[in-house]
Amino acid sequence: MKKILLIVIAVLALVGCSQSINLEEHFSLNGTVEPLEAVNQNGEVVKMSDYKDKVWIATFIFTNCDTVCSPMTAHIATLQEQLKDEKAEAEFVSFSIDPEHDTPEVLKKFGDQFGADDETWNFLTGYDQDEIESFSNISFLAPAAKLEGSTQFVHSTSIFLMKGSQILEQYDGVSDVPFEKIIEDIKLLQ
Repeated sequence: MKKILLIVIAVLALVGCSQSINLEEHFSLNGTVEPLEAVNQNGEVVKMSDYKDKVWIATFIFTNCDTVCSPMTAHIATLQEQLKDEKAEAEFVSFSIDPEHDTPEVLKKFGDQFGADDETWNFLTGYDQDEIESFSNISFLAPAAKLEGSTQFVHSTSIFLMKGSQILEQYDGVSDVPFEKIIEDIKLLQ
């Protein structure tokens, strides 16, 4: 009887181990975000360490954007609703790359236009221009820079899947957003 019990325990342990995923094998990215302190649309201080054990989605936007930021934000709002329907959990962070213009009040109004749920979605500002450009360029290996002589910025149009400080995956955030794949990947991390 003892042998059978030990065999059953060993099999259960192996099954349990096989169900955990290897992040490096499943996801295409393996970057780490640098520390950053910011202020959200409600005037609250937010640090990257606040996301230590969380699954979250990151995007880069600015509210005066005349091309991709509104569609990207609308896609994230759709994803936020789909995750609720699927009973899957993730938080959302939209980093403004125009901190001089995008005050908490401006970001609040912008998020409200898309029905963003403040409980799980932070629109961030409160850092300086060099800080956010460096953060985007170094942590995400994503472009971020002000276009000279313009009010527009170059920035990534990707949706980044995060677990804690680890960057796991990026998806198209503008034209062909793979909602089902993103939700599937989020569920794998829970």
